[in-house]
This record gives sequence, structure tokens and C-alpha cells, in this order.
Amino acid sequence: MASATQQHRRRRAILQLAALLVLVSQAAAAGGACKSEKFPAGKSYETCADLPALGAALHWTYDAAASSLSVAFAAKPASGAGWVSWGINPTGDGMKGAQALLAFKSGATYVVNTYNLTGYKPLSPASTPIAFKATGLAADEGAGGKVRLYGTLQLPKGMESVNHIWQVGSAVANGVPAKHAFGQENLDAKGKLVLAGAGAPEAAPAPAAGDSSAESGSVEAESPSLPTPSGGKKSPPAGAASTTHASAPVLIVLLALVGFLAIV
Repeated sequence: MASATQQHRRRRAILQLAALLVLVSQAAAAGGACKSEKFPAGKSYETCADLPALGAALHWTYDAAASSLSVAFAAKPASGAGWVSWGINPTGDGMKGAQALLAFKSGATYVVNTYNLTGYKPLSPASTPIAFKATGLAADEGAGGKVRLYGTLQLPKGMESVNHIWQVGSAVANGVPAKHAFGQENLDAKGKLVLAGAGAPEAAPAPAAGDSSAESGSVEAESPSLPTPSGGKKSPPAGAASTTHASAPVLIVLLALVGFLAIV
């Protein structure tokens, strides 16, 4: 009887351990999805992060000496004829005040417009000036129907972190991007991008509550006023949570192994 009970416990422990290993491998694969992105020749980035909403990812290189931020944003439009957008907000953590890059397909090629999002009104069919010099604007199509948006922004000296937003839309009519949906994922599409100092390089999500983008409608784009530099203030450490999450699967496996060895 004792032998049969011990064998049963062994089989159960083995099945539990196998299930844990499957979950750990799935979590590890999801966490590192951005690293599998293959860019065209001549485009490479030092850091990437899988963003916490809309299945998007951001790749970036920050040159502190030149205050230059080069990015590649990848996301799938809400429909095949839709658009994707990424931007930074020097004045808040929501959509209003963001300096945005937006890409959509026009015929056989992609168009990239810049918008200063000053209010909740329809966008214009043409770019509006933004607060940061933007160069190298381009877009192409990646695997799985994702659109990849490229650009380099000249940031103020001393900027160590910046709020960023991203979004996807379902339609473009006569060159005008239609407003995006306002589901929870859309409202959660924002975060803090740490460029230098404590916590860099990490991309940590900002709190979703209180986002002014919860208002309905699209956003109005106008000429911006230049933001003031951060003055070299240290940003709060970011990325501690992601470090904890990365190590948790390993701890689970070790604990499972200890339990299994104790049983057998």
C-alpha cells in the first residue's frame, strides 16, 4: 500500500512539474517577443520592450551625448486599412500634449505624419509641427501584419525619462486617420520610457487611471510650444517589477524541483 501511494505521489509531482515548465516557457517566450523582430539592413536598436497594451513593441537607441532617440515602433493596425502611432508627451502622461508619429499605408507605400496632439478634434490630412526635430521617418510591414514605424527625435539635453503613448486605428479616409477605439487596452496604451539614470534601459507602464484620453473623439493637432528640459532630475527607478517577474518563473521551477525531490 505504501509503495502504491508513493508511486502515485511521484506521478502527480511529475505531472505538476511538467505543467509548470510549460507555463514558464510560455511566459519566457511572451516576455522576449520583441527580440525576435528582424529589421531591414542598416536598422538595429540597443534595447526593446514588449509594451503592455495593444500587442505593441518598442525598439530604441538613446545617444545621451547627442540627446538623440532612435525608435522603431511595431504594432498591428486595428484593421488592414488602419494606422499605428507612437509618441512622447513632455507635459503629461496621456494623449493630450503628445508629440506623435503616425504611419498608414497610402497605395503601395507608407506615409508617416507628425502631430502635436493639443485637443480632442479630428486630425488633419497633413503633418503638423511637433516640439522635437524628427528625422528618418519611415514605415514598413513586418511579420504578422504589423506595421513598423521608424524615426529619430532630437530631445532636450538632460532628459532622462519621458512619458510615451502608442495607439492603433482601424481606418484612414482621404488621408485622415479616423479616431481609435476607446477600449481598456487603448486607454492603457501609455507608459514611462527611461532613457538614462536609475532604471535605464527599461520601459515601465504608467498608471491607467485618470488618463485624459478617456474622452471620446480624435485629437486635434496644432503647432506646439517647445517643452522645457528636465534639468537633469533623476527619474524614479523603473523596471523593478519586470525584474521580479523575470525571476519568478525560475523560483517556481526551483521550488517544484525541491518538492519533487522531497517526494521521491
